[in-house]
Amino acid sequence: MPLDPQARLLLDFLASQNAPDVSTLSPRGARLLFAEHRARSPAGPDARVEDALVPSAQGSIPVRIYKPLASSAPLPVLMWFHGGGHVIGSVPESDSECRELATLARCAVVSVEYRLAPEHPFPAAADDCFTATKWVAEHPPDLGVDASRIAVGGDSAGGNLAAVVSLMARDRGGPALVFQLLVYPGTDYASLDTKSHHENAEGYFLTRPTMLWFRNQYVPKLDDRLNPYVSPLRAESLEGLPRALVMTAEYDPLRDEGEAYGARLEQAGGSVVVRRYDGMIHGFLGMRNFLDKGKVAMSDAAAALASVFGLSQAISP
Repeated sequence: MPLDPQARLLLDFLASQNAPDVSTLSPRGARLLFAEHRARSPAGPDARVEDALVPSAQGSIPVRIYKPLASSAPLPVLMWFHGGGHVIGSVPESDSECRELATLARCAVVSVEYRLAPEHPFPAAADDCFTATKWVAEHPPDLGVDASRIAVGGDSAGGNLAAVVSLMARDRGGPALVFQLLVYPGTDYASLDTKSHHENAEGYFLTRPTMLWFRNQYVPKLDDRLNPYVSPLRAESLEGLPRALVMTAEYDPLRDEGEAYGARLEQAGGSVVVRRYDGMIHGFLGMRNFLDKGKVAMSDAAAALASVFGLSQAISP
């Protein structure tokens, strides 16, 4: 279908700001630009919020834990990994999504401040996210969560990391995960050569040059790009993974690889829903104060979490 009119207005506004393409910037410059963009995100509902440090062999991993105001332990928990191409983004910049998911799905959300490239290339981010997930599973009484109901999720690079953590948990004997929420995930960093990468290469917020730039920062070694913990679509088998919701956007370079991953999960016998949001662009969940379909996607994500957690239904936004 045609580009959504609200998305068109938003893209026209962004173009009028003459912001540079991320691929032309330094990592520091890209982080500053992204932080400015995310400052326009909705504030999110009130929630109980606390910070913690997860011990790891490489040093402590900061996490932020969100819980709905009206809740009692033990809560199901969503491990959330923010987007940003493994180079930009942060826990504070994904605060709005985490508050909303915790409130609507009535669960705890643990947002992970994983290490960023190029200072920390693969496997740093993947290792941090897996370590944090394992830590939560091993400390449920301390955190007031239910270790039998742990989901992983994220948007864009965070969706990649959620898929990767699911593979790691399967391959390494746990922790047991019940769900993966994959929001326009990157699943194949070895190629970046799908139809959607070329159709949507320019003019739809995330550009092909930016995707190439992100990949080069995160996975500078060519051989690593074939590693399933970088490119989960390249995994030999996708059997034994938790059920999934894969959300894609029509005008997104990552559309086809996300949908291909969902198809492979289904072929492997998994329970998966692949939902394309027509007329939408990459990042639309985080743009829901401008895009009505972003609000719909948030409600869909919360409903899926509530269902898998055994709750009657999600709270309406």
